Amino acid sequence: MPPSASPRLILRFAILAEQPNTRDEDRLSHVQVETSIAGIKRYIGFVRGRDLFPLFDNVSLEANPRAAKTGSVTDAILHSLETTPELFPFKSKGILLGTSNYEALQRSRFDLHFEDPSTEGILDGGHNMLGIGIHMLSHVLDEAELGRITLWEDMKEQWDAHRSELEGMKEKFDFLVPVELIVPANVDDEFNVQQFEMSVLDICAARNNNAQLTQETKSNKMGLYAEIQSRLDKEIADRVEWKSNEWESNESRPIKVRDLLALAWIPLNKASEERLLPPGHSVAPQNIYRNKGECSKLFDKLMVNPEVTRRTDGPVHELINATVASCFDILKDLPKLYDKIYADFPEAYNSHGYRFGATSIVKIYDPARRSAAKDKSGFVVSQPLTHYLGLKVSYRYPDGLIMPLVYGLKGLMKIEGDRVVWSTDPFLFLDRYLNDIAGAYRLVLDMARFDPQKLSKNEASHEFAVGEFEKALIKHRSKAVA
Repeated sequence: MPPSASPRLILRFAILAEQPNTRDEDRLSHVQVETSIAGIKRYIGFVRGRDLFPLFDNVSLEANPRAAKTGSVTDAILHSLETTPELFPFKSKGILLGTSNYEALQRSRFDLHFEDPSTEGILDGGHNMLGIGIHMLSHVLDEAELGRITLWEDMKEQWDAHRSELEGMKEKFDFLVPVELIVPANVDDEFNVQQFEMSVLDICAARNNNAQLTQETKSNKMGLYAEIQSRLDKEIADRVEWKSNEWESNESRPIKVRDLLALAWIPLNKASEERLLPPGHSVAPQNIYRNKGECSKLFDKLMVNPEVTRRTDGPVHELINATVASCFDILKDLPKLYDKIYADFPEAYNSHGYRFGATSIVKIYDPARRSAAKDKSGFVVSQPLTHYLGLKVSYRYPDGLIMPLVYGLKGLMKIEGDRVVWSTDPFLFLDRYLNDIAGAYRLVLDMARFDPQKLSKNEASHEFAVGEFEKALIKHRSKAVA
């Protein structure tokens, strides 16, 4: 396959081995070779630091499942490069590259084309690339400037700004780096190329297992979250940790993607009950709170179903199911509704003459009252924030207390054709009826003795909440008719 017209990236190996090589192919039958390498050819060897410049110039870490950021790993890489560079190729697992479009040139050089940065390029070794880049930049930046580099993007910005200075001293960087390049065994065989593209994601995930690659990170690379991400309000989408380690440590806590996937099962369960999903796809209501990992796995199982998505480019999946798409439209509202219930429920509960703050697991933010109180155990010093939007609220309490109410929103959903839609504006509905629902909900709170674990791990409490929303909706409709 001749390289396309995309910019050329020439990578030169100082020492190179090919697996399987020509002698292997002569010795084994075609079937044996194909079986032994699964349609993949591997080049392994060492590349000098200065010959990595084309990678730094042209390649992102988009294909690497984990976002690289500074920490103990990069500190160790920097220490090795500074103190024992001759041992670095034996201390480091190096860099893994992958592409389906390449050409082997003379003198151990390769013309590489990473046409799809989301699945090709640097598959593993992002921290090595970041550490090596910082090491090179240490020759042109002062300590304060180096200290401001936290993420790959920070390093790349400095790399581009000081590229000409680095070029002038590149001969200094003669240390060796282990590099592995995987490519299709036969680039002229279209089936082999497609097979390779589908295998890259699994290889990438397996290589990152030692770094605790999450299932969500792999699923994100498969495109399973793309439709969710595109629908969410930017202020929420920007706070979701779509891939491991991408969240800066100095930021407020990120939203875990599995939190969103758990919420997605509220409308998905509605669709499942109406037999609009492939058979066998639903979750127990209580698992939305107690077992979000299971919700994530079942979400993946649904999304790779051929009735729901189809493969497009290699491992990437495209949503084709209108019902699931409508559930994601519903999901867009659920984080905001979650926060609204969390913020408004205490006062809705108190509106019936009860005291939401009477239990020890509920803490109140009221600096004036706290200052005057002899017993300050019922107060918090810092103001609580809601989970998704970070809205300021006056009560801090376990989310388990209101999770059945969040699931109760399913009672406001209906079916139109093959789509799940809201029966009424859920925000206005909560403004009008949350007080009524809170009064009835006291029953399950009392039965669980305000224990969030008992409450949210009990399926009956979730179905009770759905029933209360449905009754309030009937009341709302009767008033509208009258």
